[in-house]
Amino acid sequence: MTSSESSAVLDTARRAREAAALLAPLPRKAKDAALLAIADALVARTDEIVAANAQDVARARENGTPESTVDRLALTPERIAAIASDVRDVVGLPDPVGEVVRGSTLPNGLELRQVRVPLGVVGIIYEARPNVTVDAAALCLKSGNAALLRGSSSAYASNTALIAVLRDAVASTGIPADAIQLVPGESRESVNELMRARGLVDVLIPRGGASLIRTVVEGSTVPVIETGVGNCHVYVDADADLQMAVDILINSKAQRVSVCNSAETLLVHADIADAFVPVALAALKDSGVTVHGDAAVQKFSADVVPATAEDWDTEYLSYDIAAAVVGSLDEAVAHIRRHSSGHTEAIVTRSQAEARRFVQLVDSTAVMVNASTRFTDGSQFGFGAEIGISTQKLHARGPMGLPELTSTKYVVTGDGHLRDAAPTVLPPSC
Repeated sequence: MTSSESSAVLDTARRAREAAALLAPLPRKAKDAALLAIADALVARTDEIVAANAQDVARARENGTPESTVDRLALTPERIAAIASDVRDVVGLPDPVGEVVRGSTLPNGLELRQVRVPLGVVGIIYEARPNVTVDAAALCLKSGNAALLRGSSSAYASNTALIAVLRDAVASTGIPADAIQLVPGESRESVNELMRARGLVDVLIPRGGASLIRTVVEGSTVPVIETGVGNCHVYVDADADLQMAVDILINSKAQRVSVCNSAETLLVHADIADAFVPVALAALKDSGVTVHGDAAVQKFSADVVPATAEDWDTEYLSYDIAAAVVGSLDEAVAHIRRHSSGHTEAIVTRSQAEARRFVQLVDSTAVMVNASTRFTDGSQFGFGAEIGISTQKLHARGPMGLPELTSTKYVVTGDGHLRDAAPTVLPPSC
């Protein structure tokens, strides 16, 4: 990156910081009006967005990009309408800014309140998912933050078109257009410059594969909220309803394979393996899923690919799943602890005791009992469009909605209160 390009990134961050200061005190009514303008503009300018996205999709296919990745990149009128609907859903959510987290009157009469405030300037670094551009901008705007968006070069045309629509929409309501900006540059150096913009950018949120997240976490001087990859498990317990287990497995794996909350590993209790595994293999085959199984799974079908050590740690994001037979719930939990990314795990069982034990022992951001892993999602949880799913344990964990995009400050109100001076401690006499 040239010095002029580096200056452009920093200049973008400075403008975002100025916009953030104007955003922070805005009332909910003003922010919601801007969000409604965004939703309307997305629908009105769908053809423009789809045309730009078609350039990215064509280039991706020319470069031999896997279809699962192309699917994440593609925007259709239906997907744009759904994105606009998600923005409208955010309008209906409570504004977290100003919420009193806790408060009390101290013994000396001081009134103490801890209130939510915007983080400030939020940078989001993400891969070929242009829907993130809108999701991130909407959540940042609602929570009073300026958004610096750095998508991958593979979605550059799409993101450029989307940002133009978003900026025009918010400006039409009187909010500074610089509240939403695309980080200039397509090279890795523009990402590096953003990661070094400590003092201008308050927090970075990476969304994407393990390599991207590791690069940002290890290389950033700006604080990072770490989102995680999704090596999610479905464990079918000895006391499972087999039809329910098949339905949950297929929905978890095949409903949409290119997302982080799709299942990547199936674990089956040995006591029901003979009854369940053949049915599960047939259902997975009908759904187009290739099974990478251990020896116990392989014996049920010649179609099963022998699993390697790498399969247990793989986030496929494709029509593939690893499968193993385990001797107990504890063995299933031990497998999950070794190989899970800490995203989402599910148990299918009719036993309340086994469900409780699984929930207690599994340390992931979300644990499903008799439900698909696909429910780990901000929209499904009622948070509105999410900014990511955090697998770390500090500040935010799980689907990150509006409250996770705020910090807090203490407001202390007195009536001329003065702190008593500490008593003077005289040194001992000689």
